[in-house]
Amino acid sequence: MNVAIPSAQAVPLPLNASFDLGASLGIPALTAHRCLTVGEGAPARLAPGLLAGRTVLVAGGAGAVGHAAIELARWAGATVIATVSGPDKARLAAAAGAHHVVNYREGDPAAGIRALARDGVDIIVEVAPTTNAALDVAVLGPVGVVAAYASGDEDLVLPVRALMTLNARWQFVLVYTVPPAPKAAAVEAVSAAIADGALRVGEEAGLPLHRFPLERTADAHAAVESGAVGKVLIDVGTGP
Repeated sequence: MNVAIPSAQAVPLPLNASFDLGASLGIPALTAHRCLTVGEGAPARLAPGLLAGRTVLVAGGAGAVGHAAIELARWAGATVIATVSGPDKARLAAAAGAHHVVNYREGDPAAGIRALARDGVDIIVEVAPTTNAALDVAVLGPVGVVAAYASGDEDLVLPVRALMTLNARWQFVLVYTVPPAPKAAAVEAVSAAIADGALRVGEEAGLPLHRFPLERTADAHAAVESGAVGKVLIDVGTGP
């Protein structure tokens, strides 16, 4: 089978990377990189140490983008807090490298996050902006940024005065329409993180893999639609 794509989209994998890892990156890792590089004073391209002294909150730390955001933020030197919905997902977020994990279904998650980041968090990687808007405002620090990469079914309502007082920013992220320069920077940074061993897959790395043969592609789609935690991969084989 032959496939023709633009050369910029045919990114070589570092020699230490498995095909499973390569198949699990793409959009999630580029999305995570963009979310981590749109704040005040943020670097254009992540590298070790460039987020040192900053605190990153990753909403949905057990998801694919959340997993990549945790690993990239840690690689860049940030302190990482992840929110999850239960103990199983808490284990995955911790395995990905989150320094702290907060179950948003228990107690007062805003108070829990504020106890870990008394001055507020600098960057929020947000998967559910309409649901988490109030929480995000409650924990965001001065000149902080909320980078939202997914949308809900409801309109987003924000308290303008509170965000204005913080000089805060809401940034919306969609990889397909990110300008070429930051997208190229993301590709370079993700490749460097892979080479450093900072991006991983598998249960022990906090990103379970669910494999399906090519003839069960419909089942793979059903697994995605049902909210499978981790990455769904299709083995296409090595035919003629």
